[in-house]
Amino acid sequence: MRVLKFGGGCLRDETSFARVAKIIEDEVKRESIIAVVSAVYGVTDMLHSAADSALEDEDRIPESIARIRSIHAGIAKRVLTDRETSTGTLQTIDLRMERLERLLYGISYTGELTEVVRLLVLSQGERLSAVLLASTLNSMGVSSRSLEADEVGIITDGLSDNATADLHATRENLQHYVFPLLQEKVVPVITGFFGRDEQGRITSFGRNGSDYSAAAIARALDADAVEIWKDVSGFMTADPKLVPNARSIDLLSYREAAELSYFGAKLLHPRTVEPLIATGIPIIVRNVHAPSGASTVIRADSNRREDVVKSVTYNRNLAVLRIHGVGVGHKPGIIGNIGRMLARANINIYSVITSQTCINLLIDSSDIVRSREVLDGLVGGVIERTETRDDVALIAVVGEGLLSTHGLAARVFSAVARQGVNVEMFAAGASEVAYYFIVRREDMETAIMAVHEDYFAS
Repeated sequence: MRVLKFGGGCLRDETSFARVAKIIEDEVKRESIIAVVSAVYGVTDMLHSAADSALEDEDRIPESIARIRSIHAGIAKRVLTDRETSTGTLQTIDLRMERLERLLYGISYTGELTEVVRLLVLSQGERLSAVLLASTLNSMGVSSRSLEADEVGIITDGLSDNATADLHATRENLQHYVFPLLQEKVVPVITGFFGRDEQGRITSFGRNGSDYSAAAIARALDADAVEIWKDVSGFMTADPKLVPNARSIDLLSYREAAELSYFGAKLLHPRTVEPLIATGIPIIVRNVHAPSGASTVIRADSNRREDVVKSVTYNRNLAVLRIHGVGVGHKPGIIGNIGRMLARANINIYSVITSQTCINLLIDSSDIVRSREVLDGLVGGVIERTETRDDVALIAVVGEGLLSTHGLAARVFSAVARQGVNVEMFAAGASEVAYYFIVRREDMETAIMAVHEDYFAS
Protein backbone atom coordinates (compact mmCIF):
# COMPACT_ATOMS: atom_id res chain seq x y z
CA MET A 1 0.00 0.00 0.00
CA ARG A 2 1.29 3.44 -0.93
CA VAL A 3 0.39 6.97 0.07
CA LEU A 4 0.44 9.40 -2.87
CA LYS A 5 0.47 13.11 -2.08
CA PHE A 6 -0.40 15.70 -4.72
CA GLY A 7 0.44 19.33 -4.11
CA GLY A 8 -1.23 22.44 -5.45
CA GLY A 9 1.22 22.57 -8.35
CA CYS A 10 -0.28 19.25 -9.54
CA LEU A 11 -3.88 20.46 -9.06
CA ARG A 12 -4.27 23.60 -11.14
CA ASP A 13 -7.17 22.95 -13.51
CA GLU A 14 -9.31 20.23 -15.07
CA THR A 15 -6.37 18.91 -17.10
CA SER A 16 -4.32 18.57 -13.91
CA PHE A 17 -7.08 16.69 -12.10
CA ALA A 18 -7.52 14.32 -15.04
CA ARG A 19 -3.75 13.71 -15.13
CA VAL A 20 -3.58 12.98 -11.39
CA ALA A 21 -6.62 10.69 -11.56
CA LYS A 22 -4.99 8.76 -14.41
CA ILE A 23 -1.85 8.26 -12.31
CA ILE A 24 -3.94 6.91 -9.45
CA GLU A 25 -5.94 4.70 -11.84
CA ASP A 26 -2.70 3.14 -13.11
CA GLU A 27 -1.20 2.71 -9.63
CA VAL A 28 -4.30 1.18 -8.03
CA LYS A 29 -4.14 -1.69 -10.52
CA ARG A 30 -0.97 -2.85 -8.76
CA GLU A 31 -1.65 -2.10 -5.08
CA SER A 32 -3.85 -0.20 -2.66
CA ILE A 33 -3.53 3.57 -2.90
CA ILE A 34 -4.32 6.42 -0.51
CA ALA A 35 -4.25 9.93 -1.97
CA VAL A 36 -3.47 13.04 0.08
CA VAL A 37 -4.17 16.43 -1.45
CA SER A 38 -3.33 20.08 -1.03
CA ALA A 39 -5.67 22.85 -2.08
CA VAL A 40 -6.07 23.75 -5.74
CA TYR A 41 -3.17 25.95 -6.86
CA GLY A 42 -3.54 29.49 -5.57
CA VAL A 43 -6.66 28.84 -3.49
CA THR A 44 -4.93 28.97 -0.09
CA ASP A 45 -3.73 32.50 -0.90
CA MET A 46 -7.29 33.41 -1.94
CA LEU A 47 -8.62 32.11 1.38
CA HIS A 48 -6.02 34.13 3.27
CA SER A 49 -7.13 37.23 1.39
CA ALA A 50 -10.81 36.42 1.86
CA ALA A 51 -10.41 36.21 5.65
CA ASP A 52 -8.41 39.44 5.84
CA SER A 53 -10.80 41.36 3.58
CA ALA A 54 -13.82 40.07 5.53
CA LEU A 55 -12.30 41.62 8.62
CA GLU A 56 -12.00 44.95 6.84
CA ASP A 57 -15.17 45.11 4.74
CA GLU A 58 -18.08 42.64 4.62
CA ASP A 59 -19.08 43.97 1.19
CA ARG A 60 -16.06 42.15 -0.27
CA ILE A 61 -17.24 38.74 0.91
CA PRO A 62 -19.54 37.96 -2.06
CA GLU A 63 -16.67 38.68 -4.45
CA SER A 64 -14.35 36.29 -2.57
CA ILE A 65 -16.99 33.55 -2.50
CA ALA A 66 -17.80 33.95 -6.19
CA ARG A 67 -14.15 33.70 -7.18
CA ILE A 68 -13.43 30.56 -5.16
CA ARG A 69 -16.72 28.91 -6.22
CA SER A 70 -15.99 29.68 -9.88
CA ILE A 71 -12.60 27.92 -9.76
CA HIS A 72 -13.91 24.69 -8.22
CA ALA A 73 -17.23 24.56 -10.06
CA GLY A 74 -15.41 25.26 -13.32
CA ILE A 75 -13.05 22.33 -12.80
CA ALA A 76 -15.96 20.05 -11.84
CA LYS A 77 -18.02 20.97 -14.91
CA ARG A 78 -15.10 20.40 -17.29
CA VAL A 79 -13.54 17.26 -15.81
CA LEU A 80 -16.54 15.19 -14.69
CA THR A 81 -17.91 13.12 -17.53
CA ASP A 82 -21.21 11.85 -16.14
CA ARG A 83 -24.14 14.02 -15.12
CA GLU A 84 -24.92 12.28 -11.82
CA THR A 85 -21.38 12.71 -10.46
CA SER A 86 -21.19 16.27 -11.77
CA THR A 87 -24.49 17.28 -10.18
CA GLY A 88 -23.63 15.75 -6.82
CA THR A 89 -20.19 17.34 -6.81
CA LEU A 90 -21.54 20.80 -7.64
CA GLN A 91 -24.04 20.45 -4.81
CA THR A 92 -21.22 19.52 -2.41
CA ILE A 93 -19.19 22.51 -3.58
CA ASP A 94 -22.17 24.80 -2.97
CA LEU A 95 -22.59 23.43 0.56
CA ARG A 96 -18.91 24.01 1.23
CA MET A 97 -19.14 27.55 -0.11
CA GLU A 98 -22.14 28.29 2.10
CA ARG A 99 -20.11 27.21 5.12
CA LEU A 100 -17.18 29.37 4.05
CA GLU A 101 -19.52 32.30 3.53
CA ARG A 102 -20.89 31.91 7.08
CA LEU A 103 -17.35 31.83 8.43
CA LEU A 104 -16.42 35.02 6.58
CA TYR A 105 -19.53 36.88 7.74
CA GLY A 106 -18.81 35.67 11.27
CA ILE A 107 -15.36 37.23 11.02
CA SER A 108 -16.89 40.46 9.76
CA TYR A 109 -19.62 40.67 12.40
CA THR A 110 -17.36 39.88 15.36
CA GLY A 111 -14.53 42.02 14.08
CA GLU A 112 -12.13 39.27 15.11
CA LEU A 113 -10.08 36.70 13.24
CA THR A 114 -8.89 34.11 15.75
CA GLU A 115 -6.28 31.53 14.87
CA VAL A 116 -8.84 28.71 15.09
CA VAL A 117 -11.22 30.46 12.68
CA ARG A 118 -8.40 31.40 10.32
CA LEU A 119 -7.30 27.76 10.05
CA LEU A 120 -10.89 26.64 9.59
CA VAL A 121 -11.15 29.06 6.66
CA LEU A 122 -7.86 27.88 5.16
CA SER A 123 -8.81 24.21 5.49
CA GLN A 124 -11.67 24.71 3.04
CA GLY A 125 -9.17 24.59 0.18
CA GLU A 126 -8.11 21.02 0.93
CA ARG A 127 -11.70 19.96 1.62
CA LEU A 128 -12.80 21.21 -1.81
CA SER A 129 -9.78 19.70 -3.54
CA ALA A 130 -10.43 16.26 -2.01
CA VAL A 131 -14.03 16.36 -3.22
CA LEU A 132 -12.92 17.23 -6.75
CA LEU A 133 -10.31 14.47 -6.99
CA ALA A 134 -12.56 11.79 -5.50
CA SER A 135 -15.32 12.79 -7.93
CA THR A 136 -12.89 12.71 -10.86
CA LEU A 137 -11.85 9.18 -9.95
CA ASN A 138 -15.46 8.04 -9.56
CA SER A 139 -16.34 9.47 -12.97
CA MET A 140 -13.51 7.37 -14.44
CA GLY A 141 -14.83 4.22 -12.81
CA VAL A 142 -12.30 4.17 -9.93
CA SER A 143 -14.26 3.90 -6.70
CA SER A 144 -13.18 6.71 -4.38
CA ARG A 145 -14.26 8.67 -1.32
CA SER A 146 -13.09 12.01 0.04
CA LEU A 147 -12.17 12.06 3.74
CA GLU A 148 -11.53 15.11 5.91
CA ALA A 149 -8.59 14.96 8.31
CA ASP A 150 -10.49 16.24 11.32
CA GLU A 151 -13.36 13.79 10.80
CA VAL A 152 -11.18 10.69 10.36
CA GLY A 153 -9.06 11.62 13.38
CA ILE A 154 -5.65 12.97 12.40
CA ILE A 155 -4.92 14.14 15.95
CA THR A 156 -2.28 16.74 16.79
CA ASP A 157 -0.57 18.16 19.87
CA GLY A 158 -2.70 21.31 19.73
CA LEU A 159 -0.17 23.82 18.39
CA SER A 160 -2.20 25.89 15.98
CA ASP A 161 0.14 26.52 13.06
CA ASN A 162 3.09 24.15 13.48
CA ALA A 163 1.38 21.10 14.91
CA THR A 164 2.83 17.63 15.39
CA ALA A 165 0.73 14.54 14.77
CA ASP A 166 -0.11 12.30 17.70
CA LEU A 167 0.93 9.17 15.84
CA HIS A 168 -0.60 6.70 18.31
CA ALA A 169 -4.07 8.30 18.32
CA THR A 170 -3.93 8.93 14.58
CA ARG A 171 -3.02 5.29 13.95
CA GLU A 172 -6.03 4.01 15.86
CA ASN A 173 -8.42 6.40 14.12
CA LEU A 174 -7.15 5.91 10.57
CA GLN A 175 -7.11 2.15 10.85
CA HIS A 176 -10.78 2.34 11.84
CA TYR A 177 -11.78 4.67 8.97
CA VAL A 178 -9.38 3.83 6.15
CA PHE A 179 -8.67 0.08 6.21
CA PRO A 180 -12.31 -0.88 5.53
CA LEU A 181 -12.27 1.33 2.42
CA LEU A 182 -9.08 -0.28 1.15
CA GLN A 183 -10.57 -3.73 1.68
CA GLU A 184 -13.52 -2.63 -0.47
CA LYS A 185 -11.09 -1.43 -3.22
CA VAL A 186 -12.04 2.20 -2.58
CA VAL A 187 -9.38 4.92 -2.96
CA PRO A 188 -9.50 7.26 0.05
CA VAL A 189 -8.67 10.88 -0.83
CA ILE A 190 -7.63 12.57 2.42
CA THR A 191 -7.17 16.27 3.03
CA GLY A 192 -3.62 17.33 3.81
CA PHE A 193 -2.30 20.38 5.68
CA PHE A 194 -4.46 20.17 8.81
CA GLY A 195 -5.69 17.95 11.63
CA ARG A 196 -7.46 18.56 14.93
CA ASP A 197 -6.51 18.58 18.57
CA GLU A 198 -8.20 16.53 21.28
CA GLN A 199 -10.80 19.27 21.76
CA GLY A 200 -11.76 19.20 18.08
CA ARG A 201 -10.11 22.50 17.12
CA ILE A 202 -8.47 22.70 13.69
CA THR A 203 -4.68 22.81 13.74
CA SER A 204 -2.27 22.94 10.81
CA PHE A 205 1.12 21.50 9.98
CA GLY A 206 2.19 24.80 8.46
CA ARG A 207 2.36 26.03 4.90
CA ASN A 208 2.93 23.11 2.50
CA GLY A 209 2.17 20.81 5.43
CA SER A 210 0.40 18.23 3.25
CA ASP A 211 3.78 16.49 2.81
CA TYR A 212 3.90 15.99 6.57
CA SER A 213 0.25 14.82 6.52
CA ALA A 214 1.13 12.14 3.98
CA ALA A 215 4.08 10.95 6.07
CA ALA A 216 1.97 10.77 9.24
CA ILE A 217 -0.72 8.80 7.39
CA ALA A 218 1.88 6.43 5.96
CA ARG A 219 3.29 5.84 9.43
CA ALA A 220 -0.17 5.25 10.89
CA LEU A 221 -1.10 2.71 8.23
CA ASP A 222 2.31 1.00 7.81
CA ALA A 223 2.53 1.99 4.16
CA ASP A 224 5.26 0.63 1.92
CA ALA A 225 6.18 4.10 0.61
CA VAL A 226 5.17 7.75 0.46
CA GLU A 227 5.16 9.32 -2.99
CA ILE A 228 5.34 13.12 -3.15
CA TRP A 229 4.17 14.16 -6.60
CA LYS A 230 5.46 17.48 -7.90
CA ASP A 231 5.75 19.28 -11.21
CA VAL A 232 9.54 18.65 -11.20
CA SER A 233 11.62 15.46 -11.19
CA GLY A 234 12.85 15.37 -7.62
CA PHE A 235 15.82 17.05 -5.95
CA MET A 236 18.74 18.40 -7.97
CA THR A 237 22.35 19.31 -7.27
CA ALA A 238 21.33 23.00 -7.45
CA ASP A 239 18.42 25.13 -8.56
CA PRO A 240 18.37 24.68 -12.37
CA LYS A 241 17.09 28.24 -12.73
CA LEU A 242 20.47 29.41 -11.40
CA VAL A 243 22.69 26.54 -12.52
CA PRO A 244 21.79 25.28 -16.01
CA ASN A 245 23.92 22.14 -15.70
CA ALA A 246 22.38 21.02 -12.39
CA ARG A 247 21.75 17.28 -12.22
CA SER A 248 19.02 15.13 -10.75
CA ILE A 249 19.74 13.35 -7.46
CA ASP A 250 18.52 9.77 -7.43
CA LEU A 251 19.05 9.03 -3.72
CA LEU A 252 19.11 11.06 -0.51
CA SER A 253 19.06 10.18 3.17
CA TYR A 254 16.34 11.43 5.49
CA ARG A 255 18.82 13.85 7.02
CA GLU A 256 20.03 15.20 3.69
CA ALA A 257 16.49 15.77 2.46
CA ALA A 258 15.47 17.46 5.72
CA GLU A 259 18.43 19.85 5.63
CA LEU A 260 17.91 20.68 1.94
CA SER A 261 14.24 21.41 2.62
CA TYR A 262 15.00 23.45 5.73
CA PHE A 263 17.61 25.61 4.05
CA GLY A 264 15.71 26.46 0.90
CA ALA A 265 14.87 23.58 -1.45
CA LYS A 266 11.07 23.85 -1.50
CA LEU A 267 10.34 20.37 -2.82
CA LEU A 268 9.53 18.94 0.59
CA HIS A 269 8.14 20.22 3.86
CA PRO A 270 11.16 20.24 6.22
CA ARG A 271 9.40 18.02 8.79
CA THR A 272 8.19 15.36 6.34
CA VAL A 273 10.76 12.79 7.44
CA GLU A 274 9.90 13.08 11.17
CA PRO A 275 7.09 10.49 11.34
CA LEU A 276 9.07 8.03 9.21
CA ILE A 277 12.48 7.96 10.91
CA ALA A 278 11.68 4.98 13.14
CA THR A 279 10.13 3.00 10.28
CA GLY A 280 12.46 3.32 7.30
CA ILE A 281 9.47 3.95 5.01
CA PRO A 282 10.96 5.56 1.87
CA ILE A 283 9.80 8.83 0.34
CA ILE A 284 9.83 9.08 -3.44
CA VAL A 285 9.61 12.47 -5.15
CA ARG A 286 8.06 12.01 -8.60
CA ASN A 287 7.14 14.24 -11.52
CA VAL A 288 3.43 14.37 -12.34
CA HIS A 289 4.30 15.28 -15.95
CA ALA A 290 6.70 12.34 -16.33
CA PRO A 291 5.54 9.47 -14.09
CA SER A 292 8.12 7.06 -15.46
CA GLY A 293 10.93 9.62 -15.54
CA ALA A 294 13.63 10.57 -13.05
CA SER A 295 12.78 10.67 -9.35
CA THR A 296 14.48 11.02 -5.99
CA VAL A 297 14.26 8.26 -3.40
CA ILE A 298 14.69 9.36 0.23
CA ARG A 299 15.45 6.68 2.78
CA ALA A 300 17.21 6.18 6.11
CA ASP A 301 20.64 5.88 4.50
CA SER A 302 21.98 7.09 1.17
CA ASN A 303 24.82 6.50 -1.23
CA ARG A 304 27.62 8.75 -0.02
CA ARG A 305 29.41 10.58 -2.82
CA GLU A 306 33.18 10.24 -2.88
CA ASP A 307 33.51 14.02 -2.60
CA VAL A 308 30.57 14.16 -0.15
CA VAL A 309 28.50 17.09 -1.44
CA LYS A 310 25.08 16.14 -2.82
CA SER A 311 23.55 19.57 -3.40
CA VAL A 312 24.01 23.30 -2.98
CA THR A 313 20.87 25.16 -1.96
CA TYR A 314 20.03 28.66 -0.80
CA ASN A 315 17.57 30.94 0.92
CA ARG A 316 17.46 34.58 -0.13
CA ASN A 317 14.51 35.41 2.15
CA LEU A 318 16.49 35.57 5.38
CA ALA A 319 17.83 38.50 7.35
CA VAL A 320 20.30 38.83 10.23
CA LEU A 321 19.38 40.34 13.58
CA ARG A 322 22.53 41.28 15.48
CA ILE A 323 22.36 41.70 19.26
CA HIS A 324 25.40 43.55 20.57
CA GLY A 325 26.79 43.65 24.10
CA VAL A 326 30.15 43.01 25.73
CA GLY A 327 28.82 40.08 27.77
CA VAL A 328 26.04 38.63 25.59
CA GLY A 329 28.03 35.52 24.76
CA HIS A 330 28.80 34.83 28.40
CA LYS A 331 25.68 35.71 30.41
CA PRO A 332 23.68 32.56 31.26
CA GLY A 333 20.12 32.38 29.95
CA ILE A 334 20.23 35.32 27.56
CA ILE A 335 19.86 33.24 24.39
CA GLY A 336 17.02 31.27 26.01
CA ASN A 337 15.26 34.49 26.99
CA ILE A 338 15.60 35.87 23.46
CA GLY A 339 14.27 32.62 22.02
CA ARG A 340 11.24 32.61 24.33
CA MET A 341 10.37 36.22 23.50
CA LEU A 342 10.51 35.57 19.77
CA ALA A 343 8.61 32.29 20.10
CA ARG A 344 5.77 34.08 21.90
CA ALA A 345 5.59 36.39 18.88
CA ASN A 346 5.48 33.29 16.59
CA ILE A 347 8.85 34.17 15.06
CA ASN A 348 11.09 31.27 14.02
CA ILE A 349 14.87 31.43 14.42
CA TYR A 350 16.60 29.55 11.59
CA SER A 351 20.00 29.59 13.23
CA VAL A 352 22.09 31.26 15.93
CA ILE A 353 25.75 32.23 15.52
CA THR A 354 27.34 33.69 18.64
CA SER A 355 30.51 35.36 19.85
CA GLN A 356 31.45 36.98 23.15
CA THR A 357 30.14 40.38 22.03
CA CYS A 358 27.41 39.59 19.48
CA ILE A 359 24.57 37.14 18.97
CA ASN A 360 23.52 36.74 15.31
CA LEU A 361 20.06 35.38 14.61
CA LEU A 362 18.98 34.22 11.16
CA ILE A 363 15.30 35.11 10.78
CA ASP A 364 12.83 35.22 7.93
CA SER A 365 13.13 38.64 6.30
CA SER A 366 9.37 39.21 6.72
CA ASP A 367 9.84 38.96 10.51
CA ILE A 368 12.97 41.04 10.92
CA VAL A 369 11.36 44.39 11.81
CA ARG A 370 8.96 42.76 14.27
CA SER A 371 11.84 40.76 15.80
CA ARG A 372 13.77 43.91 16.55
CA GLU A 373 10.68 45.51 18.09
CA VAL A 374 10.09 42.45 20.30
CA LEU A 375 13.65 42.61 21.66
CA ASP A 376 13.91 46.37 22.05
CA GLY A 377 12.81 46.04 25.67
CA LEU A 378 16.05 44.18 26.46
CA VAL A 379 18.28 47.03 25.31
CA GLY A 380 19.91 48.90 28.16
CA GLY A 381 21.27 46.06 30.25
CA VAL A 382 23.72 43.50 28.96
CA ILE A 383 22.37 44.19 25.48
CA GLU A 384 23.74 47.50 24.24
CA ARG A 385 22.03 47.72 20.86
CA THR A 386 20.49 45.73 18.01
CA GLU A 387 20.91 46.06 14.27
CA THR A 388 19.56 44.29 11.21
CA ARG A 389 20.92 43.17 7.85
CA ASP A 390 18.47 42.34 5.10
CA ASP A 391 20.90 42.31 2.17
CA VAL A 392 22.17 38.78 2.77
CA ALA A 393 21.51 35.26 1.50
CA LEU A 394 22.20 31.86 3.02
CA ILE A 395 23.92 29.12 1.04
CA ALA A 396 23.91 25.54 2.32
CA VAL A 397 26.14 22.70 1.19
CA VAL A 398 24.53 19.34 1.99
CA GLY A 399 25.82 15.79 1.98
CA GLU A 400 26.45 12.81 4.24
CA GLY A 401 29.96 12.87 5.69
CA LEU A 402 30.58 16.61 5.79
CA LEU A 403 31.90 16.61 9.36
CA SER A 404 34.40 13.83 8.71
CA THR A 405 35.70 15.25 5.43
CA HIS A 406 38.97 17.11 5.88
CA GLY A 407 39.38 20.35 3.98
CA LEU A 408 35.77 20.76 2.92
CA ALA A 409 35.44 24.26 4.35
CA ALA A 410 38.70 25.33 2.76
CA ARG A 411 37.59 23.95 -0.59
CA VAL A 412 34.26 25.74 -0.45
CA PHE A 413 35.85 29.03 0.66
CA SER A 414 38.50 28.76 -2.04
CA ALA A 415 35.92 28.20 -4.77
CA VAL A 416 33.92 31.21 -3.60
CA ALA A 417 36.99 33.42 -3.06
CA ARG A 418 38.22 32.77 -6.58
CA GLN A 419 35.08 34.55 -7.78
CA GLY A 420 35.72 37.53 -5.52
CA VAL A 421 32.88 36.71 -3.09
CA ASN A 422 33.34 37.38 0.63
CA VAL A 423 31.87 34.95 3.16
CA GLU A 424 30.42 37.06 5.98
CA MET A 425 29.42 34.30 8.43
CA PHE A 426 29.56 30.54 8.43
CA ALA A 427 28.55 27.58 10.58
CA ALA A 428 29.72 23.98 10.61
CA GLY A 429 29.04 21.20 13.07
CA ALA A 430 25.43 22.02 13.91
CA SER A 431 24.43 19.24 11.52
CA GLU A 432 26.35 16.18 10.39
CA VAL A 433 25.13 16.68 6.83
CA ALA A 434 24.91 20.46 6.31
CA TYR A 435 27.37 23.31 6.21
CA TYR A 436 26.14 26.84 5.57
CA PHE A 437 27.46 30.34 5.09
CA ILE A 438 26.19 33.87 4.54
CA VAL A 439 27.07 36.15 1.62
CA ARG A 440 25.71 39.41 0.30
CA ARG A 441 22.53 38.76 -1.64
CA GLU A 442 24.01 40.24 -4.79
CA ASP A 443 26.80 37.62 -4.63
CA MET A 444 24.55 34.62 -4.02
CA GLU A 445 24.30 33.31 -7.58
CA THR A 446 28.02 33.69 -8.18
CA ALA A 447 28.81 31.77 -5.00
CA ILE A 448 26.38 28.94 -5.81
CA MET A 449 27.79 28.60 -9.32
CA ALA A 450 31.33 28.52 -7.93
CA VAL A 451 30.65 25.75 -5.41
CA HIS A 452 28.59 23.71 -7.88
CA GLU A 453 31.27 24.00 -10.55
CA ASP A 454 33.95 22.86 -8.13
CA TYR A 455 32.05 19.76 -7.03
CA PHE A 456 30.06 18.76 -10.10
CA ALA A 457 31.94 20.02 -13.16
CA SER A 458 33.22 16.57 -13.99
